[in-house]
Amino acid sequence: MTDGTAGERGITDEARARIEELLAPVDADLGRWFPGDRAEPQPVHTVYVSAADVDVDTPRRWGTAALELESSASAVAELAGDEVREIVRTRLATNPIEDLRIDLEDGYGWRGDEREDADARRAGQTLARWVADRPHAPRSAGVRAKGLGAHERARGIRTLELVLDGAGGVPPGFVVTVPKLRDVRQVDAITVLCEEFERAHGLTEATVRVELQIEIPQAVLGPDGRATLAQAIHRGGRRIWGLHYGTYDYSAACGIVSAQQSLEHPAADHAKAVMQVAAAQTGVWISDGSTQVMPTGEPEQIDAAVRRHHRLVTRSLERG
Repeated sequence: MTDGTAGERGITDEARARIEELLAPVDADLGRWFPGDRAEPQPVHTVYVSAADVDVDTPRRWGTAALELESSASAVAELAGDEVREIVRTRLATNPIEDLRIDLEDGYGWRGDEREDADARRAGQTLARWVADRPHAPRSAGVRAKGLGAHERARGIRTLELVLDGAGGVPPGFVVTVPKLRDVRQVDAITVLCEEFERAHGLTEATVRVELQIEIPQAVLGPDGRATLAQAIHRGGRRIWGLHYGTYDYSAACGIVSAQQSLEHPAADHAKAVMQVAAAQTGVWISDGSTQVMPTGEPEQIDAAVRRHHRLVTRSLERG
């Protein structure tokens, strides 16, 4: 074709218009569903600390403990060169925890309403202090309240209300981690809840950000054979900020015994591969799961924990 006129073998203007008519909404949907990666850097880690233990000084204490680890773990010098260790020392001295969730779910447990009410308000006050006093404070922070199951959602919603009451509003960068997603319709309830918080505090839509914790198999594969978490990302729109893999609950729900539960188990790899594909080009971040093996105890135990952590982090980086 050399001009805009269709010959016997050319495409008619009507056909071109019809093609554009068919593809214009596709272009719009793809642009909305897959806007691309976010420009801001993803935190290197997310730390969960029980609301019973956290205070304003928690990040600094954790940074100090991590700095002391270098002197007690010979593996640190073996696994990282001088330049890298100096960069890490500087970061631990100035911004030791990039992203923190004050935990009022599994890491906190059930302590009675009076105690949880008080801890929720104190958690909000801590979040507000971190915003006001930036040195050593997390770059972003939020809470994990109890989930949307029938037996716990009333407690979880009350806890979130009291956290924001203690904070005097919604702190900048505030994130709510929602545990144990099982059904995409739960995202609708999350949206209503966040919209109510935004209305009450005079905030614009999608100010309250949400992370979905993937720790139940039904979050990966629903009863209709679809990937529940993929639907959830688009159901929640701009509000959905991240997906966090829940290593131990997910493994247990798959029937994996505790001794074999790990973020490198094949069941974990499958779940995280689905998470990775579902979140690709959406701007939603992925967290690859936790380990309960801490660098404590005898020197050989500390070294083993450091080496394990290095191996797991390297493995995750290699897998994207």
